Amino acid sequence: MSNLVIVESPTKAGTIKGYLGSSFKVVASKGHIRDLPKSTLGIDIENDFEPKYINIRGKAELINELKKEAKNADKVFLATDPDREGEAISWHLAKVLGLDSNKACRVYFNEITKKAVKEAIQNPSAINPDLVDAQQARRLIDRIVGYKISPLLWKKVKNGLSAGRVQSVATKLVVERENEIRNFVSEESWTIDGVFKGDVGKRFKLRFHGDRNSKIELKTKEDADKILAGLEGAEASVSSLKKGSKKRTPAPPFTTSQLQQEANRKLNFQSKKTMSVAQELYEGINLGKSGGHGLITYMRTDSVRVSDEAAAAAESFIRQTYGDKYYPKTRRIYKTKGNAQDAHEAIRPADVTITPDSAKPYLTNDQYKLYKLIWCRFVASQMETALYDTVTVEVETKSPSAEYIFKGRGETLKFDGFMTLYSVTLDEEDRDGEENVSLPKLEEGEKLAILDIIPKQNFSQPPYRYTEATLIKVLEEKGIGRPSTYTPTITTIISRDYIEREGKFFKPTALGEVITEIMDKYFGTIVDYRFTAGLEEKLDRIAEGKSEYKRVLRDFYGEFAPLLGKAEDEAEKVQVKETVEELDIICEKCGAKMVLKKGRFGRFAACPNYPQCKNTKQLDNSGNVVEKKPDVVVEGMTCPTCGGKVLLKKGRYGEFYACEKYPECKYTKQIAKEVGVNCPKCGGKVVTKRAGKKIFYGCDNYPKCDFSAWYMPTGEKCPHCSEGYMVRKKAEDEPVCSNKSCPSKKK
Repeated sequence: MSNLVIVESPTKAGTIKGYLGSSFKVVASKGHIRDLPKSTLGIDIENDFEPKYINIRGKAELINELKKEAKNADKVFLATDPDREGEAISWHLAKVLGLDSNKACRVYFNEITKKAVKEAIQNPSAINPDLVDAQQARRLIDRIVGYKISPLLWKKVKNGLSAGRVQSVATKLVVERENEIRNFVSEESWTIDGVFKGDVGKRFKLRFHGDRNSKIELKTKEDADKILAGLEGAEASVSSLKKGSKKRTPAPPFTTSQLQQEANRKLNFQSKKTMSVAQELYEGINLGKSGGHGLITYMRTDSVRVSDEAAAAAESFIRQTYGDKYYPKTRRIYKTKGNAQDAHEAIRPADVTITPDSAKPYLTNDQYKLYKLIWCRFVASQMETALYDTVTVEVETKSPSAEYIFKGRGETLKFDGFMTLYSVTLDEEDRDGEENVSLPKLEEGEKLAILDIIPKQNFSQPPYRYTEATLIKVLEEKGIGRPSTYTPTITTIISRDYIEREGKFFKPTALGEVITEIMDKYFGTIVDYRFTAGLEEKLDRIAEGKSEYKRVLRDFYGEFAPLLGKAEDEAEKVQVKETVEELDIICEKCGAKMVLKKGRFGRFAACPNYPQCKNTKQLDNSGNVVEKKPDVVVEGMTCPTCGGKVLLKKGRYGEFYACEKYPECKYTKQIAKEVGVNCPKCGGKVVTKRAGKKIFYGCDNYPKCDFSAWYMPTGEKCPHCSEGYMVRKKAEDEPVCSNKSCPSKKK
């Protein structure tokens, strides 16, 4: 019996191949194979929002291969990712490949392990139309917003702009935070610290609290001076000493947003990098003799649920590795938030016995860091509570004119529990500012020496700009988007130049502020936080089969169309005033001070006299000029065009030769890479060549020998015809003839 398994990713296909027998063939669709067209809206609004899907350009050959494989298979298993996007890919595959419901089997696995994959294959189900409709609803609404508002922005602001439903809301958050910072009025306050010394002889510091009746706020220097006057000639003693204990429980295992936030704080990973590395860990890593193994569960989830099997494995591991005292008396069960989808487990190691250190030899540095973060967080989430001994001390000062109270709190770790593995990192704005005071042994009523009184003037600070972690946090809190949307949302608004990074923080650009103003003025309902969160809830109801997706589209468009019409009639053209940042870098060609510019490859210095002077300099992340290495003269080689010297240069597509007299002489030659195969036509060396962005194979003896092929040649002539040569489309494929008219292809 012949079975075909279709997944999205070639990496995932490679891992799964090792788990299934010879009766299974595993191939990859490489993501979506069908989508709305790029050139038009692709939605028939008059015909009840009927989508017009087309096969994605450039995937015709792949689709034909998939059709051929599906036709020859007795059963086809659609094993795309276990989420709405994956469900939609399976649905499109079934439509394009013409699979009937009996032949197409939808399979789900939350982790790519041998056991999980085999169990999924043995228990197939049908494609879930509700999940498909939920994905369609999101796709169509986002398409309508983008393709209807973007032309308006071209007319009113500038060409090339685009609008997005969730992206506009995320940009609005960054703009509003910037406005808070601009409008912030700092307020003065004062603190007074007292440095004391007891019988033991160790110095310690406490903060002024107030008097016996209440806390005293010190807002001005006059307030502080009054207290300082009351402390003159004062004597101090310990008036209260309260000892206690405090428990600290572990955080639950990661959801997608929590993983992105913590990886940003602890590892300085951007969310795009976090999800890319997590995808690699999920799809499988070759662990030497153990073969391919998916190291983590599916990484797009907002659930903190853990399966009984995984929890039991963690319990066994903790007891054996750390001892019984590190495991709680009852198993920890975490509750998922009410508005979260609970289709998947939390992100956790697929096999807790594969420790980060045991996997390290097979992982890249980034893979190791992220796997360690996920592994430690999960194992810690199942461990015992950490215990602290606490002490709160009050010191009373008495002088002839006043009596005041100084307070402080200290804590010491009594039992580390889960903290032997993991502790959560807080953002700056989440820290309470209360210091843990190191206190010596004290007794109630003990007399103290006052060594110093330290007044300090303070000013309140504006709110912090968003970091990637805090922006994701607020998107999640407001219900804007879902786990799979946070990374593309942030990536998109950065690439559109609506926001930019300043160190680790985000700030809006002038363009981002203009776009937000227009969207707020004319599409306030669409970019309203509650509306956006409410739409997410409607999409969830579609996925649960409780709502019909065309009805959600009708309701949305009923609100959207009048807003669009009003904006087209009333919106005025806006000029974006972009500030030019002058750099302390002198253009060596014309003497002008260079300015900061942004391009598709990052920031660079450019001459302000462009286009008369086109000088540019690459900048590193710190804004320093990246010095170009001098071109090397190639010994024993002269330019075949003019006889000049030939230089070795490096470009976008690798190293190449060029004449030193460029641009007068435009001779260049790409340095070809040998592939270890002899030319089947003349016996020379086959090398890689480039036609635009595409790579092909050709003979190094060109133009004497004109052999070329789009696919890897084997070095042999075709035994069936006189014109063709044998090539492999993929390394694992059987060789085929390059000649389309070869008799072997007509069989």
